[in-house]
Amino acid sequence: MDLNIFILAIIVANIIISYKGFSDVYFFRKYEFHIGSIRSGDQIRMVSSGFLHGDIPHLAFNMITLYFFAPIVCAYLSSFSFLLIYFGSLIFGSLLTLMMHKNDYSYRAIGASGAVTGIIYSAILLDPNLNINFMFIPIDIPGYVFGVGYLLYSIYGMKAQNDNIGHTAHFGGAIGGYLITLLKEPIILTEHLFLVVVLAIPIVILYFLTKSGKL
Repeated sequence: MDLNIFILAIIVANIIISYKGFSDVYFFRKYEFHIGSIRSGDQIRMVSSGFLHGDIPHLAFNMITLYFFAPIVCAYLSSFSFLLIYFGSLIFGSLLTLMMHKNDYSYRAIGASGAVTGIIYSAILLDPNLNINFMFIPIDIPGYVFGVGYLLYSIYGMKAQNDNIGHTAHFGGAIGGYLITLLKEPIILTEHLFLVVVLAIPIVILYFLTKSGKL
């Protein structure tokens, strides 16, 4: 596994900032995603919240996922492109969350999940033969099947609002990873058009649900 210095730096930054937040409530509240504070001008939270986590399992899950998918992006593109996709996806996730919850001034969120989801979506686009497996599922899942299923589940979570998961940030992050990767590697549009179209299906569904007021 090619864990270069930029991937390592992101992981270390998440660990250090998250651990600071675990023990310092003032620090945590100052830099978490909070609609009221952001709409009052505290935009740094759009990025800083992506380096805070609620607990060790939350942090570990995101960093382990990043550890496995980030090297794929670096291998196909570059370290600079990895950073662009990571932070771009983080910002896309925050922007979509702000848009979808703009009138809920008490809405709060934390975690690198939006950025990590963008990296996953980027890796799926870059490696059409990518398979994903989980310990509790004994078969490999094609990357594009996982990507579409995950975002459809995110739409369900956004609509149901029955858990504490930031589904909107996940979805926004995926959009960021999808768009930035295609801008960096437009040849994917001609060589793997089917994959591009399939991965866009949940994004189109979200658009129409939002326009119709059903989400």
